Amino acid sequence: MHRYAPPRGRAVLLQALAARIEARSGVPTLPEDVLVAAGATGALGAVLGAIVEPGDDVLILAPYWPLISGIVRCFHGNPIAVPTIGAVDSAAAAVEACERACTRRTVALYLSTPNNPTGRVLPPAWVEALVGWAAERGLWIVADEVYEDYVYEGRHVYARALAPERTFSAHSFSKAFGMAGNRCGYVVGPQSKMGELSKVSTHAFYSTPTASQLAAERALDGRGDAWIADVRERYRAMGAAAAHRLDLAPPEGSTFLFLDVAAHLDERGLPGFLERCAERGLLLAPGPSFGPYPTHVRLCFTCAPPDVVARGVDVLAGLIGR
Repeated sequence: MHRYAPPRGRAVLLQALAARIEARSGVPTLPEDVLVAAGATGALGAVLGAIVEPGDDVLILAPYWPLISGIVRCFHGNPIAVPTIGAVDSAAAAVEACERACTRRTVALYLSTPNNPTGRVLPPAWVEALVGWAAERGLWIVADEVYEDYVYEGRHVYARALAPERTFSAHSFSKAFGMAGNRCGYVVGPQSKMGELSKVSTHAFYSTPTASQLAAERALDGRGDAWIADVRERYRAMGAAAAHRLDLAPPEGSTFLFLDVAAHLDERGLPGFLERCAERGLLLAPGPSFGPYPTHVRLCFTCAPPDVVARGVDVLAGLIGR
């Protein structure tokens, strides 16, 4: 438990993950296609470090997971936000938005589904169209699929099943099994590039904590999936209750709600609104963390026990007149 693990991951865990990924996505997968990382954050860092050169552009479907833009900048790339979820209403329009943002320096398209922060699941037609467009353009596809186990409505489509030769898919024990503090995630991608990912990860964090990998192996023996089946229904109920109280559409996946509070801001703008929330014991994430959303806030409905979350939702409902 207290020795270094192999930089790419323990052999037992790599084998188990390859089998799990193949069963879920339908894509033949070998242990050599997988890198175990220090959380999905480390996995995505390894991907972007392997494919981004200074000055390259990465298109990021927005709203997006807030750390992704900083990871792109760490490798001297340019994160280009492409508002889509809530901004366009069809797969064709989503592709058009990406086409408008694409430049000769664009190397990759990042998408998150089920989405953090909106709680939306990208429709299958959207994923198919976006991945097809990116592959035709010769771009890498970076699919953040860490909430794959928490889909309440609709169907999650694995991007790698559509273009395995150009897709990196990030996954997370943090989100799937409630193991965030362990810092264990993984990425699967084209075997031809996995050596480059391993170079980045080795020089960034060397190897994922051995104790975390041992826990991950236990989670994959069937007990973890039983836990997910129970927790998924609890999350679904908590998300639906929060959305109903706030007069929003229920989340389709993930653990978040994303709402525009523009009508309830005073002269202090969003900082003032967040301050009013904090004074009442409610902490929300500011919209600008997720892209060009200066009047939005994100609420996590799984960050505390249900009764505590309900009290927080009541505070927010009061502030927006619900």
